[in-house]
Parts: sequence; structure tokens; C-alpha cells
Amino acid sequence: MDFFFIHLLNALLSAATLFLIAGGLSLIYGVMRIVNLAHGNIYAFGAYVTAWALGRLVAGTPTPVLYLVLPAGAVGAALLGSVLEPTLLRPFYKRAEEYQLLVTFGLLMILGDVMHFVWGPYPLSASALWENSGSLSIAGNPYPNYNLVVIAIGGFAAAFLWAFVYKTRFGIVLRATSQNMRMASALGVNVNRVYVQAFTLGCFMAGLGGAIIAPSQSAVLDMGVDALVLSFIVVVIGGLGSLEGALVGALIVGVVREAGIAWFPEIELAVLYLMAAIVLLVRPAGLFGRAS
Repeated sequence: MDFFFIHLLNALLSAATLFLIAGGLSLIYGVMRIVNLAHGNIYAFGAYVTAWALGRLVAGTPTPVLYLVLPAGAVGAALLGSVLEPTLLRPFYKRAEEYQLLVTFGLLMILGDVMHFVWGPYPLSASALWENSGSLSIAGNPYPNYNLVVIAIGGFAAAFLWAFVYKTRFGIVLRATSQNMRMASALGVNVNRVYVQAFTLGCFMAGLGGAIIAPSQSAVLDMGVDALVLSFIVVVIGGLGSLEGALVGALIVGVVREAGIAWFPEIELAVLYLMAAIVLLVRPAGLFGRAS
């Protein structure tokens, strides 16, 4: 029973990070109808910024200071998103979807090269926060307290995002723009401003996912592509454009990944791909998506 509890915590840990990445991806698609392939490396950018800040900028400072600096990657990713949307993405909104996919794929490659240039080819680690946070004992086995913090951040982010989208005036404008951009524009909504805000928020979520994972895992160049693949599985299962779908999809993928790592590690990813394929066959819009 105790080992089951540890596996459950590990599944929630994986789901917390996946929700932040996939939720940002879904938010951007839901509002702007863009499949942002660069999202994976925006997540990696957040991890690199936080790893650099914790490991170089404030290294050796007390643990509370490290926690205060932890969101640096999310802020950096949000700033990056606020620059990318109006300069590189906006000119392609009236082009065919193929152009949008190509430009976001190009951004994925460019961001990878930028991180390589700035931080070099070697992993960037910042494990002091993870080590200083200590651990608790479950069934005689130590379990890192920092992992519980990550799970709590994921839960708080999900609740905050739900309240932000469904209980605020900006959320109403956001949903109105996503449902009918032309009608919203005719009613006086500044669509360009809504787009840059939605893209910035989506990038903030991806960057936060990278930031909270940096202390327990080193920031590496390929982490963005791996995260992008898993986040696409999440949104395929949950429904692209649906935040509820991103949450449920992340929980499903988190549980299946943990079960796969524990009992069938050789075919862990194959099971996830099979699940995504079955959902596409039975319900192409995903569990919570709406058919267009």
C-alpha cells in the first residue's frame, strides 16, 4: 500500500509538469488556432533560465531565496513569448496552417540553437534547492519534499488558470475571442492584444513547467522535444484547446507513465502512443474537445 502511495505521488508529479506544458499549448491553440511546435523549447528555455539563475546567479544563498528565484524561468519564457508573437507569428495568421506549422517548427530549431549558443552543449544543473528541501519517509524510503512542492504548484496552477479563464473579465474576453474572433473585434475587443496576452500566458505556463523541473533534473538540449511529444499525447487524449482536457489528459498520461516505468518499461511510450491512436480513432476531438 505504501509503495502504491509512492507511485501515486510520482504519477501526480509527472502530471503536474505535463499539465503546465500541455495547458499552455491548449490555451494558445484554443485562442489563436495555432499549433505551436516551438512550445517544447519554450519549456526548455524556462528550465535553462531557472537552472542558470539557481546554479550561478544566487548559488549558495538560503533556501527561501532559491524558492523566490525559482519562477525566473517562467518569467523569462513569458517575456520571450511576448516578443515572439507580434514579431514572428502574427504575420502568418492569415496564411495557411502549413505556414504556421513551418514557422513554429523553425522557432523550435532556432530556440534550440540559441540555448546551445548561450549555455553550451552540456547539461545545466541546479540541484541545491532539491537537496536543501530534504525528504520524508514513506514505507522506510525517502521521498523528496521538493517533489511535493512541484505537485502543489501544479495543482495551484490548474486552480488559478481555471479561475482566471472562467471567473475574470479578461477570461470572458479570451473565450469570446476564441469562439469568434471577428465578432469580438467588431464589438471593440483588441484582438491583437488578446493574442499576445494569451501567447504570453501559454509561454509562462510552459516556462513554469521547465522552471519547477530544473532543480530535480538538469536542463538539457533535447528536453524540449521529449516534452513536446508527451504534451501532444496529453492534448490528443484530452482535446486540443481544452484546459479541462489538458488536466485530465495529463493525469491519465502521468498514471500510465508511472505504471509503465514500474511494470512494463520497454513499451511505456508505445502504450501512450497506442492510447492516443485509439482516442483519435474513437473520438478525434479528444475527451473534452469540440469537433469543429
